Amino acid sequence: MTIVVTGAGGFIGRMLVGQLIGAGHTVVGIDTAAGGIPDGARAVVGDLGEPAVRAAALADGCDALVHLATVPGGAAEADPAASRRINVDAMYDLLLEAAAAGQRPRVVYASSIAVFGDPLPAHVDDATPLSPKMIYGGHKAMMEDVVAMFSNRGLVDGVTVRLPGILARPQGPSGMKSAFMSDLFHALKAGQSFTCPVSAGATIWAQSVTRCAANFVHALALDSGLLPPTRAVTLPALRLTMGDLAAEIARQCGMRADLVTYAPDAALEAAFGAQPPLETPAAFRAGFSHDGDVARLVTSALAAI
Repeated sequence: MTIVVTGAGGFIGRMLVGQLIGAGHTVVGIDTAAGGIPDGARAVVGDLGEPAVRAAALADGCDALVHLATVPGGAAEADPAASRRINVDAMYDLLLEAAAAGQRPRVVYASSIAVFGDPLPAHVDDATPLSPKMIYGGHKAMMEDVVAMFSNRGLVDGVTVRLPGILARPQGPSGMKSAFMSDLFHALKAGQSFTCPVSAGATIWAQSVTRCAANFVHALALDSGLLPPTRAVTLPALRLTMGDLAAEIARQCGMRADLVTYAPDAALEAAFGAQPPLETPAAFRAGFSHDGDVARLVTSALAAI
């Protein structure tokens, strides 16, 4: 199977491409720089908004497309035009071009829990309406509709997965306001003190990057008849407090839990530390899964750093 992966040099992309190559697939990876794209993939380097870049990626056909590339939350809010150019316009064109390059290719789209809005409702399940407030969530919600529409028209066979917090991202600027969740891992692994910008009781939805990549692999092969008419599911996630997460990371790293102190920022806590109970029966029916428990999530996330 020839699988095109956008954002192939990114955090999730690198893990996913490695798993796909290991399974024997032919992978074409698109990113703005070649350095992060794993060996074994055909690298296409350039701006996804440029038609020539997309054409180069699709030159060998397209059995499936995994669309990870995005202008992320904080960066989208700071530059809405850039978000629209990549997160909306380039994706719309890419879907049409992938459909022309293949025979109703499977499309797996990485959406986000940002589509539910800020603040989140008191409970989130499969019936929770989309009500985005931020530019990023709004653009993600728009393109969920496009994936469903193109699937209904027979152009692609789409699967949209809404990502929770994925751990643990590499250190360095990411453009994501939720980066503190991953920074916690890096600090404790290095035995460094860390000031957490949300409280110990703040609740998050989390999944390890290894489990996330495995869910994308599953999405490439699942029976799309198991999906709801929207073609979209929220990935199963563990609901954790930051205090419990910090304690488990410290335990596995052999560090003191009191290296972590808490200085809550009200805006960050409201946006990223008040995630309510989550139920994802549609995703479970379709065969997606979470890490199982906090210990396994932390073990998996630390191994990927």
